[in-house]
Amino acid sequence: MTAAMGDREPKMRSGLVMAALLAGLLASACQSTGPTGELTTIDTAQGSEQNISSLTAVIDRNPQDPEAYNVRGSAYGRGGKYREALDDFNKAIALRPNFYQAYANRALIHRFLGDQQSALNDYNRSIQLNPSYDAAYIGRGNLYRRAGQVTLAFNDFQKAIQLDTTDARAYHNRGLIYQSQGQHAFAIEDFSSSISMSPSAPEPYNGRGLSYLAMNDEDNAFADFNTAIKLDGKVAESWANQALVYERRGEKDKAAKSYQQAVRLDPNYKPAVDGLARVKGS
Repeated sequence: MTAAMGDREPKMRSGLVMAALLAGLLASACQSTGPTGELTTIDTAQGSEQNISSLTAVIDRNPQDPEAYNVRGSAYGRGGKYREALDDFNKAIALRPNFYQAYANRALIHRFLGDQQSALNDYNRSIQLNPSYDAAYIGRGNLYRRAGQVTLAFNDFQKAIQLDTTDARAYHNRGLIYQSQGQHAFAIEDFSSSISMSPSAPEPYNGRGLSYLAMNDEDNAFADFNTAIKLDGKVAESWANQALVYERRGEKDKAAKSYQQAVRLDPNYKPAVDGLARVKGS
């Protein structure tokens, strides 16, 4: 009996270690922003200097057009020019005080600039002006989620989904909340919905893969992590997730290579740094 227990103890310790590692990855996943970033309605090309110049020409021809300022503000936001974006959204709202889309767009810029209260005020105003505007609920939900107000965040994502949103972020972010609560079957369902709406985004594949892994469905988890890497090979999380599967399987060399790639992409991604040290030291 004693010998049998001795045989099981290393396996039990290994299982506990893997469970702890998975918990760390789940916590990291909960910090993600969603499948296609925050400004999902604006194509990345709209942040280009050429496009901004074209939008500026439109504004020069009609400086009283709030729509033009809203579109250029979104383009500035895509290009990381947050102060310029804020100025344009301010102008759009001054010209059209009930411009609920501009309030939601300005809220996001406030959030990027670290002014969370102003962001919340703008999301609230956008929803007050149009209680059926799904993007405002999703944006406010993200604000609540990052502030640790999980119930309020869940309610906002739920509301967006009830409004028949086609925005993948609502399902992705509700999935993250389910995942954080250990409700992995619901999380997998939401990540799958997000994937159907945004099949080229790696984030929901990573999210779903982690929930599969939490349910010991290693094959489906591995397939999702591999798909995430194929979609975008520059995401450190995807490589670290793949590495964890290799590590669980005892394939330390392959795990090390994947962790190394994750660290190259993001030297500050702790699950990858810790994972690499672990497999190199074992």
